[in-house]
Amino acid sequence: MTAMAQDSALGDGAQDSALGDGAQDSALGDGAQDSALGGGAQDSALGDMVQAGQPADAAASAPGAPAEQPTPRRPSLSPSRAADFKTCPLLYRFRTIDRLPERKSLAAVRGTLVHAVLEKLYDLPARERTVRSAQELVAPAWEELRADPEVAELFAEGRAADEEPAARSLEGWLASAGRLVETYFSLEDPSRIEPQGREELVEVTLPDGLLLRGYVDRLDVAPNGALRVVDYKTGSMPREAFEGKALFQMKFYALVLWRTRGVVASQLKLLYLGNGDALTYAPDEGELVRFERTLRAIWAAIERAVATGDFRPNRTRLCDWCDHQALCPSFGGTPPPFPAEAAAAAGWHTQLPIVEHD
Repeated sequence: MTAMAQDSALGDGAQDSALGDGAQDSALGDGAQDSALGGGAQDSALGDMVQAGQPADAAASAPGAPAEQPTPRRPSLSPSRAADFKTCPLLYRFRTIDRLPERKSLAAVRGTLVHAVLEKLYDLPARERTVRSAQELVAPAWEELRADPEVAELFAEGRAADEEPAARSLEGWLASAGRLVETYFSLEDPSRIEPQGREELVEVTLPDGLLLRGYVDRLDVAPNGALRVVDYKTGSMPREAFEGKALFQMKFYALVLWRTRGVVASQLKLLYLGNGDALTYAPDEGELVRFERTLRAIWAAIERAVATGDFRPNRTRLCDWCDHQALCPSFGGTPPPFPAEAAAAAGWHTQLPIVEHD
């Protein structure tokens, strides 16, 4: 069902104004590289282990208040890191335990740019949320992004054209981001939407101690308390056989919101700007209970792998985009020794010996 049709079913204009609203493996939403192999800035922040109930950037103490002792760090699970482990346990280790660096891709940076524009769009008064206004936000958002030397490097010495032939110039690449922003307006009318949250951190600690954390692109709340969770994708809508994988991230958010607010989201909505389509889904409580069990099982497997240092590779077509092939046994490489000391310092329980340093 398209976005507009589903919105009508949810309550037409009135519902839309209150409830209306980070490319490569279509099965995972934005494509293999960005969904399965591109954690993004948000997940980088989430990768820093934090105390349960503490935002990634906890508020500073009030003036004059005594300094608080640092709280112990602890592991947490985000949608992307859970997807990493399901895709390839060794990839999970490289990203979360070893924290190996990865190259930025044009697709991932374009996704970050488009997300930034759509977030800033809702800072404007409703009547000013037009296609033209959104397009005017692209340049300043890009100026912020290009301050990162790794991002600026993408367009140095023709690298962009090598990675993405269509991006022969910065101007052409920015134009491609602008077209994705324009496509958004074919899916929703932002002048009728007042989000409750944008790029919002949601987190909860389950009864067994598992900390779930993630960032929601947009959270809409209707006057009757109904929730809609919206996520922007810069790729194309996946084939029907892969919709379940695309919805994994959204069910994760729905579970966290249910556990923290006591409300099951009325709608999970993925907006695919690559082809101007939408995927909507309405979970129920029983499904979220089952999904929670799935996450617990994933976490138990991760804990076993950390305890033993046994993270095995899983070779798939997603490996074509992986930065770590030189260290992967599937490609004749050898992983570095398991960083047991770093894992223990980050709050993981491991059975492996920790090397003492003088």
